[in-house]
Amino acid sequence: MPPDDLPPPAEAGPRKQPRDTRRLQLIEATIRTLARSGFARMTLAEVTRAAGLSQGLANFHFASKERLLTETLLFLAEEYRLNWTGALAAAGSAPAAQLEALLRADFHPAICTPERLAAWCSFWGEAQSRPIYQERCGANDDTYIATLEGIVSRLMAEGGYAGNPQRVARVLRNSVEGTWLDMMTMTAPYGREEAQATVLTCASLIFPRHFGPEGRLVA
Repeated sequence: MPPDDLPPPAEAGPRKQPRDTRRLQLIEATIRTLARSGFARMTLAEVTRAAGLSQGLANFHFASKERLLTETLLFLAEEYRLNWTGALAAAGSAPAAQLEALLRADFHPAICTPERLAAWCSFWGEAQSRPIYQERCGANDDTYIATLEGIVSRLMAEGGYAGNPQRVARVLRNSVEGTWLDMMTMTAPYGREEAQATVLTCASLIFPRHFGPEGRLVA
């Protein structure tokens, strides 16, 4: 993940950097600024200082604070989608392995950072961001939920587990979201590895013939 302070511009100067590089600098700076200042108090000037770029460049790329926030939200949503789909593609065909891959993906160090969790919290605390997200990214969530429910359904059939696959999938999603919330709100939050272990423990309680007491896959 990018450090708290981005490296200085290349010798050629910020105007000579590739367009995509400057956009990414501004988006990453927005994520850090949201984590520090929150949605309402964040300013475009604060973001550009964090990015090491001029406000003129920020206006050129995004035109307004609202546009920058929208693009940052969409960036985070796409980053999340690419993370879980990549993990699933590498997991093979066994439903237990696929479920483990999905649950671990939510705690990948590329997406499960204090800054990114705080940015998500800032967006979801603002009603104005929700319609934008639902319009542009709602289909991603629907695909994830359908995928998780399908994996859970196959695993329940394979192991002879009783229950409603949709509800079981919802319990697992809520377990992930609950640990994320703990990591953002507790006075002394536990770390990413403990959060992942907690969610895998939930999986072991539901699927004891496939996940051991520590959440590890049973051979």
